[in-house]
Amino acid sequence: MAIIKKYKVEVKQVLNPLPDIYRISFTSEKMFKYLPGQFLHLALDEYDGIGQWPESRCFSMQSSPAEPVIIITFSVKGRFTKRMAEELKIGKEVWLKLPYGDLFDRDQNKDNCVFIAGGTGITPFLSLFTDNSFSEYVNPVLYSGFRNLSYNIFNKELTFAQTINNKFEINTIYEDRNGMLDIKYIHNNHGAATYFISGPPLMINNFKNYLLDKNINGSDIITDDWE
Repeated sequence: MAIIKKYKVEVKQVLNPLPDIYRISFTSEKMFKYLPGQFLHLALDEYDGIGQWPESRCFSMQSSPAEPVIIITFSVKGRFTKRMAEELKIGKEVWLKLPYGDLFDRDQNKDNCVFIAGGTGITPFLSLFTDNSFSEYVNPVLYSGFRNLSYNIFNKELTFAQTINNKFEINTIYEDRNGMLDIKYIHNNHGAATYFISGPPLMINNFKNYLLDKNINGSDIITDDWE
């Protein structure tokens, strides 16, 4: 079981590629320890490192564990993420608590894996795709869905992923051109496989139920649904 640690971090970089999307990089004096696919708790309020942990929210880490920084990408959807957008400036100090989750640490088969991501739901997958351990996956396939081309801000990471695993197949679906991600189409193409699903809770629930109805074993449907 992972040992949860608290890190006082500094904001190293803030990118705002779209009005409602932010990418934040954090650095710490302590070395971060986590596995691909895990997530963290982020707190904005002052904290002494000892007392009761303040209000926080969970975010997937999209950076690989080999990187010296932790990167998260989030969309502004509520009060807390609005505060993040307003308060997280370069040099700002906040607290993180990590790691949590076992998305890619469940002894799943690494052959015939299908990754399905809606929007920023791709971020936990990126922490695997950009890690050397991704080379162990045999013929992995990604289906990623975005509102439109401008929301696909992950090409750099995906291009790098294909240098780690040259059998990695990427399918990108843009809602304004191709419609929504279609689990029926994906299942028809891959049948019995290990399915990783990350994205909006309604999408995760609908896709999981569809696959269960098609007799996909529940242990072969792995979801990133900690929200």
